[in-house]
Amino acid sequence: MHGGVTPAGESPPESSRPEQGADQERVVVMHKPVSVPQISQGQAGEAAPVPQAIAFTGERRDFRKLVTRGALLELVTLGFYRFWLATDMRRHLWSHTEVHGDAAEYTGTAKELFIGFLVAMAILVPVYVAYFFVGLEAERVQAFASLPLIAFLYVFTQFALYRARRYRMTRTVWRGVRFSMGGSGWSYAWRASLWTLWVWVTLGLALPWRAAALERFKMRYTSYGTLQGSFEGTGGAFFRQGWWLWLLMWPTAMFIFPIPFLYAMYKAIEWRWWVNGLRFGAVRFESDLDIADLMGFYWKVIGWLCLALLVMSLWFGAVFGLGHLAIGNGLEGEAKMAAVMANPFVLVGMGVGYLGTAMAFNVILRMYLVRDLWARVCETSVVHNLAAADNIAVLGEAASAIGEGFADSLDIGGF
Repeated sequence: MHGGVTPAGESPPESSRPEQGADQERVVVMHKPVSVPQISQGQAGEAAPVPQAIAFTGERRDFRKLVTRGALLELVTLGFYRFWLATDMRRHLWSHTEVHGDAAEYTGTAKELFIGFLVAMAILVPVYVAYFFVGLEAERVQAFASLPLIAFLYVFTQFALYRARRYRMTRTVWRGVRFSMGGSGWSYAWRASLWTLWVWVTLGLALPWRAAALERFKMRYTSYGTLQGSFEGTGGAFFRQGWWLWLLMWPTAMFIFPIPFLYAMYKAIEWRWWVNGLRFGAVRFESDLDIADLMGFYWKVIGWLCLALLVMSLWFGAVFGLGHLAIGNGLEGEAKMAAVMANPFVLVGMGVGYLGTAMAFNVILRMYLVRDLWARVCETSVVHNLAAADNIAVLGEAASAIGEGFADSLDIGGF
């Protein structure tokens, strides 16, 4: 799905875009249940291929149980269970995503992610330590002298994201054929960094063209078996769909509340634009994802997060109140306050409240912004010319999990 990965290598030639004809007429699809309309006869008198809906069949309660148990085990294992949780979540999402009755498969393992993380940390820890000491010395010599080091970490982050995408792609199988990806992670990293600099210079106006250029780079090296991937979306098309968000951003920049909803609008436009631009040979995708689809998710996330914070506040108040009644008899004012706050039972009680809230946050975000978002993107998308994906050969090899380890060690792992 949305994401990418690529190893070092030469750039293969870009595949040409298939000719558009009467048998590839654009179809407008309604939300699930998707009802695909009949397509008019082509000039040759033959019916155009019927687009195939993408279905998500996973049960919400099953995913909720999975992430709730995973969040609890993450707390017990101090975060190390996240490799197993990420694997379980991907297997659930992949295996319940179907096209023409065939479900995808995720073949990655938690062991691969864990080993990749350990190798990445063995490489990155010395870099972090060197960065810390060099940064301190540089700041003593001259203000802002550590900016080049910060720039390097940003470039390295882009490299890690690209390599992590490559790992996920090569662990994705459909109809027994694996996706593959090639190219240079460093080549992607410097392109992404230069485009980011241009976005800052243009106050965000160049963002659509950055997204288009990077997607073209990623899809140029992506294939499904022998079907070469490509990306037909343009920065101009993206800008025309979302220019008004750029105007709204400035008057609302001083207020926090509208930001999540502006972001939801932006992501809805980006997802629709991205899906419509995807190509694998003659196979193309189409989405009618609407802004309202994502706005509802963000309203629910904010509502549940506010409720979780309210419960945490009440819990803290109850723990402190009980401590105030039972501790520090004979003390008054600041002395009693200090005695209550230093009591180990009060500290443990507040710690439990904090960890419980953190677990609730994880479950809420994964339910709405991972599972529900994935399902909605699937349900509002169709595939055209699926017959072009029949009888293709396997191509490429499985990638190392070290790239995903780099991303995880930088706290930028994703789906």
